[in-house]
This record gives sequence, C-alpha cells and structure tokens, in this order.
Amino acid sequence: MQLAYEDVRNLPLPNLSLRLLQSLSSEPNFNNIVQGFKQREPYGTPPPPDLDPMLARLSDAWSWLESHALVGPSAQNPPGGWHRVTRAGAEVAADPNAVAKVWAADRLAGDLHPALSSARSNFALGDYETASFAAMKAVEVEVRRVAGLPKESLGVNLMRKAFNPRDGALRDPGAEGGEQQATADLFAGAIGAYKNPASHRAVLFDDPVEVAEVIQLADLLLRIVQRAESRL
Repeated sequence: MQLAYEDVRNLPLPNLSLRLLQSLSSEPNFNNIVQGFKQREPYGTPPPPDLDPMLARLSDAWSWLESHALVGPSAQNPPGGWHRVTRAGAEVAADPNAVAKVWAADRLAGDLHPALSSARSNFALGDYETASFAAMKAVEVEVRRVAGLPKESLGVNLMRKAFNPRDGALRDPGAEGGEQQATADLFAGAIGAYKNPASHRAVLFDDPVEVAEVIQLADLLLRIVQRAESRL
C-alpha cells in the first residue's frame, strides 16, 4: 500500500504512523522509503512544492513507530539502516483493532504509584484481569494500612469506614460534608465495581484501554490516600 500525499499532509501523526506501518515490508529501510517517496512522480515531473515538509512528517511517523516498538533494528542487517517490523507491529498492521494495545500503553507511559508495579507488570504481559484486580487490591491494602484498620476490614465496607465523613481516619476534615461523602462513594464504588467482581468470579477483561483506565483510577485513589496520610 502506497502512502497518498494527502495522508502525509493531513493525517494526525499516530494515524499517519499506522498507515505507514501498513505499507512496510517485513524488513524496511527508512532511506529506501524516503527515496521511493521522492521518486514516485513520473520522470521529468517536478516534485510537489511541499515535499520537504512531507518528508519531515514521514520521519516523525517513523520515529513514532520506533518509540512504540512497532519497528526496530534488524539483527540481520545492522550496519545498513535496515529495520524489521516487530511482532507487535505485525499484529497491529494485520488487525486494526490491535492498536488498542498501543493507545492503552500510552495511558500508562508516565509515573504510577509504586504500589501499582504488579498491576503494570501484568498489564504488560496481557493478563488484564489480574492487572485490574491487582490495581484495586493495592488501593485496598494502602487504605487499610494508612487508616490503621484490621485485616478483617475488606472491600466496600473498608472504604466506607476509612472515609466516613463523621469519624473516618482518612476523611478530609477541611472539606465540606458533601465532598467527604463523595470521596467515600468514589472509593467504595471503585472497589465495588473493579475489585469485588474479580474476587468472586471470572470476569472478562478484553479491552486493554479500559484496563489501563482502571489502573489510572487506582493511581488517583492512591494519591488521595497519600494526601490523607500526610494529614495524620
């Protein structure tokens, strides 16, 4: 598949990068791609006036593919600038739905609370159910520890007790009563929706973006717990 000029000019960078990926052979060479793009017009036809900006966009798209590990250096031709389409790249090129894994990984590219290391590792391995469960279990463990509650305190009841607007150890005394209740509801709802079901039965987690967002939610909750701990 040959890239159209209009695609190179107008597509957002991730979309252009994926279109470029679909056009690659299994052992691409970026220099050859550039030369082919320059020479696509019939002999004697002047190049488009914006050729240099388009080549710059192609370079950006190639860098995007490399940064997402969709193309990588070839072990067969290391000195010659040859690359290979990685296993992940081949999967995305063959199945447009597989790009969801790329978007999901982007969501988890920054720093996360250290307690989420297990969730992050399981996400990277594609074990989304365990990743989601581990993320919310980390929240449960931290809430119990910081609130000083016994190990028998679990799940939604633990959240309600720790953030009780009247006497919860983790409530924010400086917040308005409705805000305190909303925080308790936020923690209880997150645990009830994303930890408890996986504790009791097999749950189908087949959307990596949703699981990444569960981990992000756990990260937010853990940061709220950190702030509560700093007030104690």
